[in-house]
Amino acid sequence: MTSSLTILCPGQGAQAIGMGKAWFDASAEARATFADADALLGAHPAWMSHAAGLPLSTLCFSGPAERLNQTDASQPAIFTASIACWRGFLSIAGSTPSQQPLTAVAGLSLGEYTALCVAGAISFEDALSLVTLRGRAMQDAADSPQARAGGGGTMLALIGATEDQAREVCDQARGSEVLVCANFNAPGQIVLSGHKAACDRAAPIASAMGLRATPLTVAGAFHSPLMAPAADRLARALAGVTIREPRCIVMSNVTGLPHAADSGRSLPDTIRVRLVEQLTHPVRWAQNAAWLATHTKDEFVELAPGKTLAGLMRRISKETKVVSHDVPAVPATPASA
Repeated sequence: MTSSLTILCPGQGAQAIGMGKAWFDASAEARATFADADALLGAHPAWMSHAAGLPLSTLCFSGPAERLNQTDASQPAIFTASIACWRGFLSIAGSTPSQQPLTAVAGLSLGEYTALCVAGAISFEDALSLVTLRGRAMQDAADSPQARAGGGGTMLALIGATEDQAREVCDQARGSEVLVCANFNAPGQIVLSGHKAACDRAAPIASAMGLRATPLTVAGAFHSPLMAPAADRLARALAGVTIREPRCIVMSNVTGLPHAADSGRSLPDTIRVRLVEQLTHPVRWAQNAAWLATHTKDEFVELAPGKTLAGLMRRISKETKVVSHDVPAVPATPASA
């Protein structure tokens, strides 16, 4: 494979029982990725203290769903399935990660870590450790007294809203609690995040404005100020991780633009800052995808699991075709183990 690629990496919510199994069956490189993840997490305190004795590969392939859907489990599981897909995809195509030309990579929330790993900025081992800690820290923040004071944290999807309308809903419904825009997923698809009581007030306000409001089944108020305790823990972990210059463009969820060095900071140090900010700031995925659609004209590839990002791209740029690789596109003879 010689043509340059733009890679899209899914985030939390893409998890499903069986994810990554087709790649595991088709590729020795994918199998090695799951084996490495099982071994690394077997010694990771944030995983073992809550994993109920399950290897990550077992959880991905067989569930149970109630455990896979928990924040601290779904994040390392999705990351591992995505990297297994990437390595398997390249192997079947006769290439390697270092040989494959890349124009840009982007990931939705958790997927930004996958993107940085694909771009060579963070090692697989460090990225897996970070997303495991991130998931645990986010779950702990969701269970904190501050979050529970307003009935717990949750999220509310607004369909048909502009950014100004979404902010108006927040301003009218917030009161003394937390309620902010958390995800700009596509035109007309914005997610609010905050205390449950504020989200409950927001739904009828949105309806009165002609918008559709749908409560989401989530573990907490992600990408809101209620995640500040998780951001503090993540900052401490990131301080000890080596981040290298990416070998291609990597999109920032926080700015909606490619990662670029701040004045007075190196690019790796700026990436650290943006990853911490990402937990309490909105994810500007629509802006990420629109920038890529405008500035890159090569093949767009969505890594496993799922096809969510291809669906969002159809709403953002109808002319941009994304090929999803939830399973291998061409049946392959499994490589020898």
